[in-house]
This record gives sequence, structure tokens and C-alpha cells, in this order.
Amino acid sequence: MKKLLNDVSAVVPDMLEGLVALNPDLALLKDSGVVLRVDAQVVAARGEVALISGGGSGHEPAHAGYVGKGMLSAAVAGEVFTSPSTDAVLDAIRAVAGPAGVLLIVKNYTGDRFNFGLAAEIARSEGINVEMVIVADDVALSASGEHAGRRGLAGTVFVHKIAGAAAAEHRSLKEVAQIARGVAEDLGTMGVALSACTVPAAGKPGFTLADNEIEWGLGIHGEPGVKRGALEPAHVMVETLLAKIIDDLKLGSHDRVALLVNNLGGTPSSELAIVAGSAMRYLRSRYIRVDRAWAGTFLSALEMAGVSLTLLRVDDERVKWLDAATRTSAWPLTGGIPSEADHRGPTQAHAHHSGPGLSPQSTLRRVIESICNAMIEAEPVLTEMDQRVGDGDFGISASRVSRAVLSAIDECPAESDPAGVLRALSATVRRVMGGTSGPLYAVMLLRAAAELSKSATPSTLSLRDWSNAFSAAVDGVSALGGAHPGDRTMLDALHPAAVVFGAAVDASESPAQALSAALEAARKGAEATANMQPKRGRSSYVGDRALGFVDPGAHAIGVWLYGVIQAVG
Repeated sequence: MKKLLNDVSAVVPDMLEGLVALNPDLALLKDSGVVLRVDAQVVAARGEVALISGGGSGHEPAHAGYVGKGMLSAAVAGEVFTSPSTDAVLDAIRAVAGPAGVLLIVKNYTGDRFNFGLAAEIARSEGINVEMVIVADDVALSASGEHAGRRGLAGTVFVHKIAGAAAAEHRSLKEVAQIARGVAEDLGTMGVALSACTVPAAGKPGFTLADNEIEWGLGIHGEPGVKRGALEPAHVMVETLLAKIIDDLKLGSHDRVALLVNNLGGTPSSELAIVAGSAMRYLRSRYIRVDRAWAGTFLSALEMAGVSLTLLRVDDERVKWLDAATRTSAWPLTGGIPSEADHRGPTQAHAHHSGPGLSPQSTLRRVIESICNAMIEAEPVLTEMDQRVGDGDFGISASRVSRAVLSAIDECPAESDPAGVLRALSATVRRVMGGTSGPLYAVMLLRAAAELSKSATPSTLSLRDWSNAFSAAVDGVSALGGAHPGDRTMLDALHPAAVVFGAAVDASESPAQALSAALEAARKGAEATANMQPKRGRSSYVGDRALGFVDPGAHAIGVWLYGVIQAVG
């Protein structure tokens, strides 16, 4: 187990101490695991209902992240995935209670219900007016069955937000509780996990998943879901989750909802955005109006990779409460207000040529297609190589740009304008392929195109013309990237290949012989990079750790040269 901890037994107090240190509007109640607003008593004296939530830790930023103006008055943190004690809850109630009373917002877990419920009973016996709302938004579990009831999940955060806004309007405890219960009844949440999480005290994951497995309908305490299935594209998983929620809430066309895309802990923001986009498209396809939408980490399960989706049925009043001013460390300052229009995003502009395009029978087209197919096939190898010495994205980038070239090939000029074809390919490469390789391949194509343009007979280029273009392309890479042979980059394969190709042309060898010699030189040059000290390129960041491994950029030169040979025969 690798975690940034001081002591496994001090995870929660250390965490709360850090949170409060970063937030001057919060205070920590001594020896109780209670985080509260520093002005909680002042607010209570003004006649506002105090809101308290909490539960086991490990769900950060819940629950302390929602303590502040417009949301919670206090949060009670138990040990990781363990309900706080009755006395801790009671301490929180006593600390924030005022004349208007206290509302407890509790997720439907047995320990939470018992401890919050008992604390409420004791507080009432002391004369404090307390109400309790149970949130059970988990649609993966049926409303009835042999279990402890539906669990409270990320939808609880919507209850915090709306109840907090209602309390800030100085509504009575009865009204705030009624509003909170109404929200809880109109909530639905379901999640999917790509990995388990590790409770610090346990030291190992709660369950294991194969690389192609996912867990559907899990809770937030590291437990397995209601079923295990195969990994599917994001949009398929999103549609499965939303269809279940929509059915459970009995949502129909033109109903209005708020959407919460919640990171279970270990999901990158890029993947959350993909999920959010898929969710918005699916809801539009069902003619369900999304009035508000948020994506981020709201209620997690430690480092679990995965997401949960929440839908809340809304009307104008609930939207107003969702929009109400709030100042906490975790609630976003703004929420998405999507248009009902079908925004497809900006379209890509392509430079179209006039006249005939690149003939399917032309040698140049066959070469381009063969290179692209070779690079696509090599994606797994290039990815594995780049993971050893770089950031691991070279294979997918090379595959992506190859597919883009194949898609755009009909837009290229005719084979009678080979320089124009290379310029069109360069435009596609620089549009699609980012990182460092994209500009380098784009300049290669531009320099080669410029050299071919010097030919007096562009439609009948000689092998010497192509050799000169190859050399110009290599010079372009060196000029733009600043690398030289021996620096452990693609140039260590490109340069010897161009030299050998030129020498073969000088010796009047056939195209097939010249290409074969260039391929052999490129492969030898790439293999030599394994013993080179990296000075430029992706490997320069890892230093000696790259030794023993071939540079993937150099290896790719041999891949596409082989593609050329396959097409030329």
C-alpha cells in the first residue's frame, strides 16, 4: 500500500487538521472529528436552521467540504468508511444548535442511521429541536428486498445544497426538513467502478478486477457492486446508468433535471468530461431538459476509479436554490447551464483542392495508405516502448494521425501534384498530432514538398528527386527540433536511412533495393539508440533510465519505411 500518510491510525485527525488550516472560515471541535463554521453560533442566533451531515471519512470532499455559508453548519467525520460515534454527532448538534433547531442529513447506512438517530433522541431530551432526513438515492438496489435499504450516495450533496439555501432564507425547521425530504425522494444515483480502493487500515483493495472488468452499482465504501461486467465504451456505460436512473425516477420527455457527474476518486478530469458529454447527449436524445449540470469530485470512495451519475428532478424553485450563493471549499462557484440546442462543437476546416483527387490506383496513394496501416498496426508496440522512456502516448498519437490521414486522403490533390499531396498531409498531421512528433512530421512533409516543387517535371519525379526530398525532410527535423544524430531521437534512424538511400540512388540501384537499404539503416540506427545517453526528445527527461530501451520515435521510422516497401513492392 502506497499512500501519503503519517500514521494509519491518525488519518482522519491529520486530514481534518489540514482542511481547517487551509480554510479560515472553518473550525475543528476538539477531540470529536467535528468541523464547523466559525460563525455557526452567530448564524444560529439569527434564526437560521443549522444543518449537520457526516459519516465515515474517505469520501472527501464530503462532508467537511460542504461546511460553510449556504450549506452545512457542521460535518461529523468518522474513521474511514466508519460511522461517527453518537457522542461525536451529539457534540456537533450542541455546538451549532440555535432557536430554529437542527436538521440532520444522513445517508442510508445502518451505522449512520443508528448513531445520528440516537444523538437526535438525546438532543431532543435536552430541549433541542432536531429533525432527521434520510437520503437513499442508490437506484442499483431495489426499494424493497433483503438488504438494509437503498444506500445514500453522491445525490446527498444536492440535498445539502438545496436544504442549505432554504435554511439561509430563514425558513422553519419543519419547512427545511420537508424541502430536503422532497429532494431526497426525487434523486437517483448509480455508479460504475473501474478499480477498487484501499482502506488504509486494511492495506489492500476491497476487491479485485481484471483489466477488462468493471463493477456496476456499487456503494461508496469499497464494497463490490450488484454485478460485474465487461469494460465498455464510456457512452455505453453512461447510457446504462442513466437509463436505470430515468426508469427509477419515472422521468419522461420534457422533464427537467439537474445532473451530477461525480468522480469516485481516481478518475482523470478528461474522462469526467467524456462522461459528462455522453450524459448530456443521451439526456437530449430522451428529450429530458438538463437545467443544471456539474462534473467533478463531490463524494468519493478514496482512490477508486469510476464515476457515479445523479439526476434530480427540478423546478424553478429548486433551480433557484441550486444557484443560491454558497461559500464552501468544495461546492463549485458556478454550474453548467447548457442550451437545449444540439451543440456539436466547432467543425474542422479543411483546405479543399479543385480538380481531380488522388487516384485510388496511384502509387503515391498506395504508399500513403500502406504507411498509415503499418503505423496503426504498430500502435501497441509503440505505446509499450514509449511507456518505458516517455509519457506513453506516442503509439496512440501515431495511430490517431494515421486514421485521420486515411479519412482525409480523398481531399488530397491528384498524383500529378505530389508536392501538393505532401502539403495536404502536413496540414492533417499538424491539426491532429500534438506533442513533439506532430510538428516534426509536419515539417518533414513541408520540407519534402518544397524540394519536390523544384522539379521541372513534377508528374514524373525521379528516384533522385525523392532522395533529395528525403534529405530535405531530415534537415527540417534537425532544424526545428535542434537535435543531431547521436542525441537519441528519430534522427538516429532518419539520418542514416536518408544517407544510405541517397548512396543507393547514386549507385543506380532499383527503388526496391534503395528502400530496402534505407530500411536496414533505419533499423540499425534505431537499435543503437538503446545505448545512447538521451540529450533531446522524450527520453531526455528520464536520463539513464532510458538506457537499454530503443527510442520509439526512431523505431517508428523503420515502421513506415517498411510500409513504403510493402506498397512499392
